[in-house]
Amino acid sequence: MRCLVTGASGHLGSYLTRRLLEAGHTVTVVVRQQSDLWRLADVIADTTVIRSQLEDIDQVESALMAAAPEVVFHLAWQGVTSKFRNDLHQIENNLLGSVRLLEIVQQAGCKCWVGLGSQAEYGAYEGVIREDLPLQPMTLYGATKLCVGFLTRQLCDLAGTRYVWLRVLAAYGPKDDPVHLIPAVILKLLAGEKPALTPGEQRWDYLYVEDVAEAACEVIQQPRLQGIYNLGSGQAYTVRDIVTRIRDMIDTGLPLGIGEIPYGPNQIMRLQGEGTDSPFCRETGWKPKVDLDEGLQQTVDWFRANRQRYGL
Repeated sequence: MRCLVTGASGHLGSYLTRRLLEAGHTVTVVVRQQSDLWRLADVIADTTVIRSQLEDIDQVESALMAAAPEVVFHLAWQGVTSKFRNDLHQIENNLLGSVRLLEIVQQAGCKCWVGLGSQAEYGAYEGVIREDLPLQPMTLYGATKLCVGFLTRQLCDLAGTRYVWLRVLAAYGPKDDPVHLIPAVILKLLAGEKPALTPGEQRWDYLYVEDVAEAACEVIQQPRLQGIYNLGSGQAYTVRDIVTRIRDMIDTGLPLGIGEIPYGPNQIMRLQGEGTDSPFCRETGWKPKVDLDEGLQQTVDWFRANRQRYGL
């Protein structure tokens, strides 16, 4: 099938692009003007590249029409990291651009729209996160994701486009952005430094990035799949446990600065999905293949082998 992936130069986007190519699909990628495509270096020649900011998507309408994607995976988003979670650019750069992108690809013949949602749409919950919970986002990032999800669903309903919105709880793996917890801790420890951490009582449900990419590809294989789905492993580990496992994979003698920094505002203390009992798993048969220890080891190994990229 002809597929379009926005945000393809990012962590998950690069893995999804590679997986789609391996499955024999024709892939067009949309990346920012200034994006470094290093994560796609081995496959970029097999794709068609469109360079555009999301807010300037009208400027590449002709290229999108020529690509004529049958399935669109919309991962592009500006302001994902915590530093920008309440920045007004969340709205300016993401909302209207996402809606306009959908309008263009529908005109080009898109039959299926797959959007990347977020656990931030739910806000804070002490129990397992399910799709039927009230939506109470605590940041502009979460609120804007929620708005994009709702608006694109309405537009898909009006046009008869199949709509799938995947709320990923948390992803990790090789090539991840170094500002995120797991790669940040790995890089500090590889440098022989002590990472400053919160008390680490948060319980988070992580999915290995290849498993997330495989789940997204399931949408193509399951033509009846439609609606909003959470993606999680069903296993939540404390941050203290996760960083300790990482430390032990690198050097058991290295110190951890657990408790050296306070929790930030709106800290999520529990993030856990239903796992194999989730609607997505029941309807598709998909389940994660990589457990936490295996995934952490692969991530540590990759960052160790590529430490020069990060000045180590």
